[in-house]
Amino acid sequence: MRGLGRIFKRGDTFWISYYHRGREYRESAHTTSETKAERYLKKKWQDLGKGKQPGTSEEHVTVEELLNDLETDHTIRRLASLPALRSQASAILEACGAEQCEHALDVTTARVRRIMASWQKDGVADATINRRVAYLRRAFRLAREAEPPKVTTVPVFPKLAEHNARQGFFDKGTFLAVRAVLPDDGLRDFVEWAYWTGMRKGEIAALTWDAFDRETWTMRLHAKDTKNHRPRRLVLVRELRAIVERRLAARRFDCRLIFHRDGLPVREFRKSWRTACKAAGVPGQLFHDLRRTGVRNLVRAGVERSTAMKISGHRTESVFERYNIGDDDDLRQAVERVSAYVEQLPTEATVIPLPQTVPAVRVLSEGRSQPLPNVSEAQAANS
Repeated sequence: MRGLGRIFKRGDTFWISYYHRGREYRESAHTTSETKAERYLKKKWQDLGKGKQPGTSEEHVTVEELLNDLETDHTIRRLASLPALRSQASAILEACGAEQCEHALDVTTARVRRIMASWQKDGVADATINRRVAYLRRAFRLAREAEPPKVTTVPVFPKLAEHNARQGFFDKGTFLAVRAVLPDDGLRDFVEWAYWTGMRKGEIAALTWDAFDRETWTMRLHAKDTKNHRPRRLVLVRELRAIVERRLAARRFDCRLIFHRDGLPVREFRKSWRTACKAAGVPGQLFHDLRRTGVRNLVRAGVERSTAMKISGHRTESVFERYNIGDDDDLRQAVERVSAYVEQLPTEATVIPLPQTVPAVRVLSEGRSQPLPNVSEAQAANS
């Protein structure tokens, strides 16, 4: 094909070859028909004229390939959301197969909406649907940023409004009741640390003695152990110091972790947690409610917002505010403060009303009357 390139066979399959900016590119046409291979080569030149990079075959890029690239990106960057991505990838691929959009080019906004509707029909929470769609969106954007790009366009991915944010928290009495029923000291100290600091479960489980400075009694969280990859520091006084002193007494030299259960890492304890909450009369409470409680206590204690965010590990004001949850007692105190303020205000009026005015008329010589500007009653009588 003069001026365009050539087609040739490898086995029974036709391949194409073309030049772009002095470099030869070869790729399979994925067909055994010579006519289809020629059309494929012509289309490749049309794509080059539209700015598409050579060496790409977008028609054969699958959604599974994009998700695998996203998983590789998460692994390289050591993102904490890697397990969540792996758990949701199968659901995304299954939905794309049901909607017959296994290839990237087949994924459109309309099909994404249909997939989201099917998930809602199956009872999947809106927050989970948003996470799945976000993974898919990120996979497409990574593919567009690749060199050469695997896709040239990224469809619009809708987002659902989330109204299922939890608002659970612990009051002190309830927390102490739950803590007392937990089966071992290691788990009790783990839970109490979460109550006082509002730290995430994974961050507490990853704390090692390397982070503890006994001279200054401070705890340093390394960037690799935090969700947002920002280091933090805690000064250990009062209750926090008491917890660390108990952990020092239970320290095992065959375990680097501060919080452990007989030398083993603190992993899943859902059954123990559920049993303790049921025994304390608060079934359904989550461990993450301790994080909300810690944030609320920091705010109620009058700690500055910036300092509280450093302790809890929040990066943005919006997320921090979502954890700063009020209850009926907060609302009741607010109303009482307003009432007390209004009661001590003076009751005397500070505005003196103006004298009332009456309309006045001027009798003209012809017997007709003409209205005058508004004047006071005394003025009207004198006139």
